[in-house]
Amino acid sequence: MELDISGAKVLFTLPIDLPILGELQISETIVVSWIVMLLITGACIWLTHDLKVENISKRQAVAEMLVDMANHFVIGNMGERFRHLVPFVAALFATSVVSNLISLIGLRSPTADLSTEAAWAVVVFIMITRQKIKTNGFGGYLKGFTTPIAVMTPFNVLSELATPVSMACRHFGNILSGVVINALIYGALAVASSALFGLLPGVLGDVLSQIPILDVGIPAILSVYFDWFSGFMQAFIFCMLTVMYIANAAEEG
Repeated sequence: MELDISGAKVLFTLPIDLPILGELQISETIVVSWIVMLLITGACIWLTHDLKVENISKRQAVAEMLVDMANHFVIGNMGERFRHLVPFVAALFATSVVSNLISLIGLRSPTADLSTEAAWAVVVFIMITRQKIKTNGFGGYLKGFTTPIAVMTPFNVLSELATPVSMACRHFGNILSGVVINALIYGALAVASSALFGLLPGVLGDVLSQIPILDVGIPAILSVYFDWFSGFMQAFIFCMLTVMYIANAAEEG
């Protein structure tokens, strides 16, 4: 899809479905998601290679620091009994961060596709529901929809279903907005570059007006927020909501 902005065309990359083995289709989101998983797996193998008890390397020190941060985040917010969730939350955070930042190397971020966040949110929703049933029993879980009065049951059901929807749409909306804003900035700078250098006389102006010179450097400064800061913040918020929802489900009685 192309967006025309006063003569400048901004390209938005859409998922490309490639038919493989009959009905099986592999989209761009799936391909990049596998690249993200390979990058994370490779980083984990590299960081944990040749571990030592004494005289540890800087690589091992970084790995231990990351593990300590993950433990502190999960156990600090959920308690010691949820230590088993540390690998899941750490993997969720790493996948979200790398997916958000992979657009910096020209690949389409998987988190710019709602299906990615929707899949994460469904998994988290299942874990929340499981914890509620474990805490209150299946009957207690169903009874919870009738509180404080039975007439509130439809609203309580909608509120329950809104949890994964809000988690997915919040993450997706922020990432997609960053992609769109960056594309609009590139288009606006291309138009400004063409107008500015088109004022130069002769062949020089004709040549330079065709080169989006202003697109070099300025978008990189803006990407510090739209890509780096926003990418990390959305990953952090999604994981924080995950641990808080599960922890609250364990406390409901």
